[in-house]
Amino acid sequence: MSDLAIEVLDRRPDPYAAVPTLVLRLGITEPSGEPVHVLALRAQIKIEPQRRRYSAEEEGRLLELFGEPPQWGETLRPFLWTHVSTVLTGFTGTTVADLPVPCSYDFEVAAAKYLHALGDGDIPLNLLFSGTVFTRRDGVVAVQPVPWHVEASYRLPVQVWRDLMDMYFPNSGWIRLRRDTIDALTRYKAERALPTWEDAFERLLKEAGE
Repeated sequence: MSDLAIEVLDRRPDPYAAVPTLVLRLGITEPSGEPVHVLALRAQIKIEPQRRRYSAEEEGRLLELFGEPPQWGETLRPFLWTHVSTVLTGFTGTTVADLPVPCSYDFEVAAAKYLHALGDGDIPLNLLFSGTVFTRRDGVVAVQPVPWHVEASYRLPVQVWRDLMDMYFPNSGWIRLRRDTIDALTRYKAERALPTWEDAFERLLKEAGE
């Protein structure tokens, strides 16, 4: 079998998923013309932050991840966003397929911190593919790996990611805290008769002079 070729054709949010999910539309070509019975496809999606420019405000928000801008020549390196997979059946030559990409908004995750810090522009992605190709000819099934060098670059607009997050978490985000910290915050909120967690955090920031 000749090498597969894969490209990202488009993207859309999945409005019905249980968690925020971006759907990437893939164009897949098997140039030899040999019928593919099943393609079990995996993708490692990396963010390549060195492939875009940043505003002064973005540089400030990225301090935790990459340090001061003079350090970025050493610290701005590709990093993992997520691993995803899908299964395709029955095609010859070319086909299209949806690749669901669940997106975390947990600020303990480096990718979520990075994406939240961006104001506009796009997100440089690199998809590294692997998996297994099953072909059938004259009743005989052959199994081959997806070639290791199959990959695709894609620039995802920042606004697409923001719209997806707003669809699931309008004007909000998630912060993970230790249980004892939550207990202390609960006491603080109750003792001051604050109606919401937002009020509690705003009071704490005000007391800290922020």
